[in-house]
Amino acid sequence: MADSLHSSENESLPIWYEQWFNHPFYLELYSHRDNDEAACCIQTILSISGLDLKKPSSLSVLDIACGAGRHALELARLGYIVTGNDLSPYLLEEARTAALKSHLPLKLSCCDMRLIAANDRYDLVVQLFTSFGYFDLQDDDQLVIKNAYGLLKHDGWYVLDLLNPLHLAKNLVPYSRRSTGKLSIIEERAFSGDRITKRMSITPPSGKTVIFNESVRLYREEEIRAMLQNEGFTVASTAGDYRGEPFSANDSPRMMIFSRKE
Repeated sequence: MADSLHSSENESLPIWYEQWFNHPFYLELYSHRDNDEAACCIQTILSISGLDLKKPSSLSVLDIACGAGRHALELARLGYIVTGNDLSPYLLEEARTAALKSHLPLKLSCCDMRLIAANDRYDLVVQLFTSFGYFDLQDDDQLVIKNAYGLLKHDGWYVLDLLNPLHLAKNLVPYSRRSTGKLSIIEERAFSGDRITKRMSITPPSGKTVIFNESVRLYREEEIRAMLQNEGFTVASTAGDYRGEPFSANDSPRMMIFSRKE
């Protein structure tokens, strides 16, 4: 990554999202996030944006931080022209394999979300499953929004899916222990300033525990709305979950914000 984007990140130290998202354990830990959830989320996005009323093959979509492609593949399955972007070669290869297996056309690119080139313009840009707020500097989060604006066609939609910080504060589980497959997992969660952090201690059958961390900046609705509006977006609505329920600051688990480039 370019030094100019990381003035507060020490390049000699591992960056958590580069390590964690490029490790096979990541998909195992989040295996409960399945294709049915992705399909529900996509249908909500298409319905609220009104894009479900247009011919899918006429619309292009970019999935920023697409991971292993759950949402990108669902969009491709529905007939949209889809590009998935991620920083993790491992996750992109998983997405590529899944697309080939399902005989779905899916274009993939490996790039920092702040640096995606605006060679193409899209009708819809989605950034889902808390794939925002990773960077040390808030200015870098603003740069992601600026980049998303530049990637959209006129009247295009940007859908940004975040955790709701007020709901999280009331429902945080500081410590949990679980198993998935053959992995034993201890998860420790805590607030650190305006960030939520999670430390994951993962023990495979070999018995050698490995540790990964997550750290995500949390935004209140009024903060993220201001950031979107600063780049020229018009905020149309906010959904509180993947089913599209209206957003409630106190009760909604998600904060899925629908913005338009007008």
